[in-house]
Amino acid sequence: MFQKIANVLSIVSFLMVASMTGTAYFSYKYVTSENFKAKIMNQIFADVQQKMPKMLNNKIPKSTGISIPKLP
Repeated sequence: MFQKIANVLSIVSFLMVASMTGTAYFSYKYVTSENFKAKIMNQIFADVQQKMPKMLNNKIPKSTGISIPKLP
């Protein structure tokens, strides 16, 4: 009886390790692919483009002074 339980647990353990290894491999391949890079860059640029005009209107001064103060 113990032998059957040990065999079942061994098979379940192997299946868990195999599935985690496969998931890690395919996740790594996806994250390092050009498609993933392009998708993330498009999302970032879209977010920045939406926020940029609002930030520029609030942060850019109307006039500026001299960049380096003159010494007396």
